[in-house]
Amino acid sequence: MTVSTADNTPLNSDDTSQVKPLRYPVICIDGPSGAGKGTVTWRLAQALNYQLLDSGALYRIVGLKAFEAGLITADTNQTIDVTAVLALTQSLEIAFVPNNESGRVDILVNGEAVGEQVRNETVGGYASQIAVFPTVRQALLKLQQDMATRSGLVADGRDMGTVVFPDADVKVYLTANAEARAERRVTQLLNAGQTADFDAILATIKARDERDENRTTAPSKPAEDALLLDSSTLDANTVYEQVKKHCQDQGICFNS
Repeated sequence: MTVSTADNTPLNSDDTSQVKPLRYPVICIDGPSGAGKGTVTWRLAQALNYQLLDSGALYRIVGLKAFEAGLITADTNQTIDVTAVLALTQSLEIAFVPNNESGRVDILVNGEAVGEQVRNETVGGYASQIAVFPTVRQALLKLQQDMATRSGLVADGRDMGTVVFPDADVKVYLTANAEARAERRVTQLLNAGQTADFDAILATIKARDERDENRTTAPSKPAEDALLLDSSTLDANTVYEQVKKHCQDQGICFNS
């Protein structure tokens, strides 16, 4: 395990017989959409001055761009040209830029801001369609792993602790029942001045859970050594404090 230090510096082994790439501390926050991963990930990254990786956004970006290119549609029964989706994936330039004013991460694709589009529920369905393809997942895997060679990292996703960073310093699996997640999404949409249909959102969440949990490649599930936390009846601050304590128990140092 890599031990976090106050200056966010990776510790190297005293054994110089094997030279390994530097890796900074990694915290993985896995779980389904709407469980509160984004909020706790943001707060951890801010508190620790770590990079933030929203892996779900990567798949949403590819899903959005594949849809715009006509490679996928809302029809989940259609045949998808995986080779074309892979080529599109490899052509994208993606950047996550923290925005302290909004408390969110601005997402840039080929220099264009796509944050609002990527967070759309429909695009979440596109992401789930393309996430089943091993070649697409492999194309995004190295990009994610490379982030841990530049600074400490808080990674938000579904397979961060099981596939992308199996040797992460901290692993958390944050979940909530589908009804609680649908209620949160409705509130989020209404607060943004948009309309929201609870039943439709709940059906979408359940369908996505089914796909993500039962796909043959990197299904959504907790790592064996992850902290399991159900946020169905917890507020965001309680979730953060419990995750922070777990991080501290695993040797991650907070300045405050």
